[in-house]
Amino acid sequence: MSSPLASAGNSQPAATPRAPRRARGQLRVEALLAAAAEVFAAKGFDAATMTEIAAQSESSIGSLYQFFRTKEAVADALMGLQVDALWVRLDALTAAAGALATPELGRALATCLIEFRTDHPSFATLLERPGPPSPLIAGVRRTVRERVEAILASHAPQANRKLLHAMAPVVQHVMKSAVALRGDLEGIELKAAARELEAMLTGYLIARLGGPAAR
Repeated sequence: MSSPLASAGNSQPAATPRAPRRARGQLRVEALLAAAAEVFAAKGFDAATMTEIAAQSESSIGSLYQFFRTKEAVADALMGLQVDALWVRLDALTAAAGALATPELGRALATCLIEFRTDHPSFATLLERPGPPSPLIAGVRRTVRERVEAILASHAPQANRKLLHAMAPVVQHVMKSAVALRGDLEGIELKAAARELEAMLTGYLIARLGGPAAR
């Protein structure tokens, strides 16, 4: 009789990447995902193909399918790496928020996603891919809100938790608006609009948190 672990292995979902068995396999996966990031950033999710991803990594299509059975599996694996980097960035801001003046926190929040998406240009494409959000994407959006709430709580530990919970999605969408500005404006206009958005976010934080938080 086969063991439960063996049975579970045989029923592994098709979208789950095959785990590399050797260091060489791990390096190949890293190269495939780096290539996928470039292709997704340049062409978008729908237009990107498995053939292009394999070609970009200078691999055979068979090598790509060895680890990832679908384009969705590639996208999810790539997003997994990118969100890990985002959590590190948000956790660092949580640790620093208690010592920041409110205007400094407003600037940090307004630029956080801009800087992250500059470093990971395919992230927005994957997060906002067409169709109903997958559990992974829905989880990322929810976790960003939770991390933003943690940042606010670190900055204003005396604030009402229900208020912070209500503020978190508002701040999250302002952060996304900062990214959108970069797609609509450039040069002097972008700098001026970015300053106004930072002022708007800072004013909101001071008005809602008040007291010692508005230091």
